[in-house]
Amino acid sequence: MTKSSKKPPTKSKPAAAAQTSGNGGETHQTAKGDAILTTNQGIPISDNQNSLKVGARGPVLLEDFVLREKIMHFDHERIPERIVHARGSAAHGYFEPYRSLSNLTRADFLQRAGERTPVFVRFSTVAGSKGSHDVPRDVRGFAVKFYTQEGNFDLVGNNMPVFFIQDAIKFPDLIHAAKPEPDREFPQAATAHDTFWDFISLTPESFHMIMWAMSDRGIPRSYRMMEGFGVHTFRLVNAKGRSTFVKFHWRPKLGMQSVVWDEAVKLNGADNDYHRRDLWETINGGDTVEFELGLQTFSEEEADAFDFDVLDPTKLIPEELVPLEMVCKLVLDRNPDNFFAETEQVAFCVANIVPGIDFTNDPLMQGRLFSYLDTQLKRLGGPNFHQIPVNAPKCPFANLQRDGQMQMAMPKGRVNYEPNSLDPNGPREAPNRGFVSIPVEETGAKLRIRPESFADHYSQARLFFVSQTATEQNHIVAALIFELSKVETPAIRERVVSHLVHIDATLAKRVSAGLGLGTVPAAKAAVRPLDMEPSPALSILQKATPTLTGRMVGLLLGDGADAALVAALRKAVTGAGAKLKIIAEKISGVALADGTMLPVDFRIDGGPSCLFDTVAIMASDKGADKLAGMAPAQDFVRDAYSHLKIIGSTPNLSTLFAKAGLAKEDMDEGCVSFSRNADAATFMTMAAKGKLWAREPKLRPLP
Repeated sequence: MTKSSKKPPTKSKPAAAAQTSGNGGETHQTAKGDAILTTNQGIPISDNQNSLKVGARGPVLLEDFVLREKIMHFDHERIPERIVHARGSAAHGYFEPYRSLSNLTRADFLQRAGERTPVFVRFSTVAGSKGSHDVPRDVRGFAVKFYTQEGNFDLVGNNMPVFFIQDAIKFPDLIHAAKPEPDREFPQAATAHDTFWDFISLTPESFHMIMWAMSDRGIPRSYRMMEGFGVHTFRLVNAKGRSTFVKFHWRPKLGMQSVVWDEAVKLNGADNDYHRRDLWETINGGDTVEFELGLQTFSEEEADAFDFDVLDPTKLIPEELVPLEMVCKLVLDRNPDNFFAETEQVAFCVANIVPGIDFTNDPLMQGRLFSYLDTQLKRLGGPNFHQIPVNAPKCPFANLQRDGQMQMAMPKGRVNYEPNSLDPNGPREAPNRGFVSIPVEETGAKLRIRPESFADHYSQARLFFVSQTATEQNHIVAALIFELSKVETPAIRERVVSHLVHIDATLAKRVSAGLGLGTVPAAKAAVRPLDMEPSPALSILQKATPTLTGRMVGLLLGDGADAALVAALRKAVTGAGAKLKIIAEKISGVALADGTMLPVDFRIDGGPSCLFDTVAIMASDKGADKLAGMAPAQDFVRDAYSHLKIIGSTPNLSTLFAKAGLAKEDMDEGCVSFSRNADAATFMTMAAKGKLWAREPKLRPLP
């Protein structure tokens, strides 16, 4: 990786017909006619792309009335549903350090190995409404509320380590563009439309995140099988006042897994609540959901030597550059008692930190410090939302704030101010224990500008793409073609491809071919992209290890199936840490060859193969003939094959496979025969490897 020092900030330019963003010289849309962008008070806005900061890399100023008005209005656009992250699922649990982190931080909950801190974790989609489906292509929220002995700490992140924008002032624009178009209120929970890609095509900083969103990370198999990230660079501060930069990572103990796009489409039809049900039923069945917390820690001197700016939220730190140390575990073991009271009313806030953790000048983070609190005031009815049980600290808390809408406490006494002499036992400041911001010295002019160190928009997007396997790259190509094929405006499609040229020439060529475009010239780039060494840690498939733990096996049974074969498969599935679900013609049960009536989990037309990680089919000769004539059984086989699943079946089911459109030559290594009990182990060994990616090219050829 080429080393370079931070560049000086770009200079402010006067307002003109074509204004620049101060972001490496890229030009945004030219204003036409006499229309001038103003605040709601009619004050002309000179720069709608950058927050007001102290110097180019300094903190955002509270006096930025343009930022505050814009985000305040956005925060209050809809009530009571969240504008973003509206559809969520949550669980209670605990957090436990493996060792003391006192060398890095004075945060009390990180001092003692094995000490458990209660947590409440909410997973969510981002773009869709509360009533949308669970498996759209979307970012997933990953928010953790730690109920520590020094107050609540909220780590509010996503399942991707970067974001679309560099400055919070652009967040309303991003979400407006991604949401259903305002004149027609569709599409729901989808970015495959003009306004989103119009915004993206004019915002080059978004293209790193676009690579993540268009990858398999955008369609996870389960909340239990996705990573999480704090996104921003934070600070850890120890008892001696020494500050260390940190990136927070959550890693699922089950490993990562995603679905293929056609599978996601059918899952949303088969079970609109697929992820929500999966989380609930896992915990309700007595299992836990577990993650590990990993830290990337580095000094300010190390940060200054990187080829990117750690304050830029569109950048990550490759693990090859700063290794990840796994330091704690997160265990979710209890479902909410009431969805509305807990999952819906929980209020996360980026500003909720505890002594030993501090902020940086990341301009996206700085805007979030204002936005989250402002949102909760409106969504939950007033300033006392912290008294709702799910939001209340579990440690003692006291202050002199009084009254307000929804006041549920009963403050006593005549004193509601400080300092005072009338209540000597009342709450007082605690200089030795209280939160103290790290004394970072800031100097510089007040500017609406971004530093040149934020101007490289393509190097890490290229890094992500080249770090994927060929299979994963194919999925990114297919996702871009699909999304852009839904865009009605040709110029937008071409603009997007013009940015892809900087990421990877072959990627751009393939997407262009899939859209029927010719050669598209590259967009102007402020900084020439770097070629970085691939990072296998960015790939799902390169990190995958064979497992069926936590997965679900679907067994489609016809009448008269061999009871011994069924028992052998059940034993193998249970031994692998997976769950077996039975699908049959009638929900009342299915008769096995020995006369046993086996309980059924799904009627055949309500249990399609997309609901399961791998599938098996067993029947007697008569039962096989009956299944072959049933359209849902044909679909079960056809979709399982199309979704690259391992399929186990008894030899008498060849007619069913033929009617599903699968010829003898289609029976690849992922089609396992059940002739004897020992075949169950062979099937499980194959299924533990995951999807059969070698099958995909002949099913879904791409440009």
